[in-house]
Amino acid sequence: MMADDAGVELNRRQQAMLKLVEEQGFVSVEELAQHFAVTAQTIRRDINALCGAGLLRRYHGGAGLPSSVENVAYQARQVLHLEAKERIAAAIAARIPNQASLYITLGTTTEAVARALREHRGLRVITNNLNVASTLAENPGCEVIVAGGVVRHRDRGITGEATIDFMRQFKVDYAVMGISGIESDGTLLDFDYREVRVLQVIMGNARSVLLGADHSKFGRNALVRVGDLTEIAELFTDIEPPAAVRRLLADHGGRLVVAGE
Repeated sequence: MMADDAGVELNRRQQAMLKLVEEQGFVSVEELAQHFAVTAQTIRRDINALCGAGLLRRYHGGAGLPSSVENVAYQARQVLHLEAKERIAAAIAARIPNQASLYITLGTTTEAVARALREHRGLRVITNNLNVASTLAENPGCEVIVAGGVVRHRDRGITGEATIDFMRQFKVDYAVMGISGIESDGTLLDFDYREVRVLQVIMGNARSVLLGADHSKFGRNALVRVGDLTEIAELFTDIEPPAAVRRLLADHGGRLVVAGE
């Protein structure tokens, strides 16, 4: 697993370490060394590498998840759970028919969706994500409309008051969005309040909201409330989500799609 821009490469043990920390929130060096049958020194080197990539945060005696007030670096998110994101993206793309109008939001999962839509025809896509716009501009059967606003250097996302005003002009068939965290009560969370305001406008102006979220997003903390699972028509993920999430979807008639291997 590698990021072209950042040169981030994770071996199998490091990927498994990430999964353990995501499941438990914090794992000690001693526990990791026993689990993988390697020395504590080897584990510390792995932790240093993962912290350097922005995927973990170092704590006394071990490692935990990054802060709830700061997202993982964009270059690291490009490679984190990449295969899962690509399966989710393929499932979302299969759901979207030709001749549809849609918003596509910021995030590495939505960028994977854009790549999966490159063979669609007659799409009209409104986006505040320059990476999405660049990908779909290669598709002659797709019209791309790019929002105005301030471009963030770190991920080429466009946010701000001008973006919000621009997005309010449209009513589309689908909103394709990602999210930073989903709590067990169905709360949808993100890190940047400016991005959240754009998301809320997008969700309110789409006939159907399609949310792509890999398994790491369930139970993950983030600072800003976006909305609730009851506002989502369809949730696309890579493994069966927690029972509480499944119940919430079932109670309000939401559709769950698990994109398997």
